[in-house]
Amino acid sequence: MILCCGEALIDMLPRQLPEGENVLLPAAGGAVFNTAVALGRLGVQSGFFSGLSTDMFGRQLEDALKHSGVDTAFCVRTDRPTTLAFVELNDGHARYTFYDENTAGRMLTPDALPDLDERVEALHFGAISLISEPSGSSYEALLAREADRRVISLDPNIRANFISDPDAHRSRMRRMIAGSDIVKVSDEDLAWLEPEKDAQTVKQEWIEGGVSIVVETRGAQGASATTGSGSVQVQAKQVTVVDTVGAGDSFDAGLLAGLKNVGRLDKSALRTIARDELQTALELAASVAAVTVSRAGANPPWKDELG
Repeated sequence: MILCCGEALIDMLPRQLPEGENVLLPAAGGAVFNTAVALGRLGVQSGFFSGLSTDMFGRQLEDALKHSGVDTAFCVRTDRPTTLAFVELNDGHARYTFYDENTAGRMLTPDALPDLDERVEALHFGAISLISEPSGSSYEALLAREADRRVISLDPNIRANFISDPDAHRSRMRRMIAGSDIVKVSDEDLAWLEPEKDAQTVKQEWIEGGVSIVVETRGAQGASATTGSGSVQVQAKQVTVVDTVGAGDSFDAGLLAGLKNVGRLDKSALRTIARDELQTALELAASVAAVTVSRAGANPPWKDELG
């Protein structure tokens, strides 16, 4: 099982009624939530760990997870409210405003960390769940606790307008990167995390620090994966982009699914992954993301949609 650890929230998506009135559609979302859903739809055994509310939105989130085959047994249920993210779309690109005070996800504490059994082979972390307290410290503690015995995947997925203390968040990301096997960043994430250094230098430092694979995505320009023995590239698939909501999250799922498919979702196996195996995983990640951006909202493909 790949256990996705992070936020679940409701995206309030802008829509227009047939009469022309602007409305907001509540859609299940959250970066790590989206990755769990995408993994489930790809046929990979996946689970989700977060604080989930017992309110109507929390039930909507749990129903969406179960519909995609995601195990919710690790979730912590509370009567705190669900986080809301109001989405603005500008030429298909999403900007977010979060309402996250005292929510079920944000108030996840270290004493609520799950006991994991042998079913869990990998953990995936990322995004806004790593910013706020106490959830940020809780997820960081879980990563540190499990880093020596399970594959760790991290997507920082920076939301700069939500980060009140950039220096503290950069420090947390550096600590978590040091404990990770797979790090996926966008070119914008990379520039924010290490503004004083060029991208290639940063990726090389991460590899030398113990990361097995660093993936950098560049939107329409495709993506690259760097290991200690070199790098491979993949072109972005040519599709009509409806919006980019959930694109990076779907890419994460495709990458993890691809690595599992080639038998490399193992700490030692990742260090010796062959170029063709890495290329195969990267191609799947690009294909999954392409389907997601071709339709509205974070709606990743099912396995049989990929051909």
